[in-house]
Amino acid sequence: MNFLAHAYLSFGDPKVLVGNFIGDFVRGDIDNMYDKDIVVGIKLHWSIDKFTDSHPVVKEAQAILRPEYGRYSMVITDMYFDYFLGRYWKNYHHIPLDQFAEEVYNTIDEYGDSLPEKFLQTFGYMKYYNWLAGYGELDGIRRAMTGMAKRAKFNSKMETAHVFLDQHHEYLKVHFGDFFEDIVSHSKKTLKELRNP
Repeated sequence: MNFLAHAYLSFGDPKVLVGNFIGDFVRGDIDNMYDKDIVVGIKLHWSIDKFTDSHPVVKEAQAILRPEYGRYSMVITDMYFDYFLGRYWKNYHHIPLDQFAEEVYNTIDEYGDSLPEKFLQTFGYMKYYNWLAGYGELDGIRRAMTGMAKRAKFNSKMETAHVFLDQHHEYLKVHFGDFFEDIVSHSKKTLKELRNP
């Protein structure tokens, strides 16, 4: 899952949100590096990613992408799922997406002094371009994919992924719906286990 989903799957807990956001940017002895609730968020992030990567519905969605995008299918699927979450946000959350995004940015800013530099660079772009609110628009996905394509080591073709999304919208939407219910249940269960080991 990508940033919007990780934010949503933090279920309103600020420190869990921080950990969930930096999960891809930390290694080593996290228990001695961060507050215990941030560590819970980091471990939740890792669990979400593992669950997502092994889920049969996600693998099905990746299968239609693979002939065109190869190894980048996993990254693109994550972005697509954020798109569907953003696009149909009102079905999942009572707070408007713009307001939710602003609250996320403010929470991360509060903890900025203790977060990894590499994450803060990414977060600067995220906040400036309002990625979280933009993911629900096709043009937002186009901008994000084009930016990622420029940073990719190989010819990823990600700059065309918004066109593929538009062409296969209904198929991918069904896969997102089938998967998202499972990831919400998994995340709630994992969070409970991490808080009460």
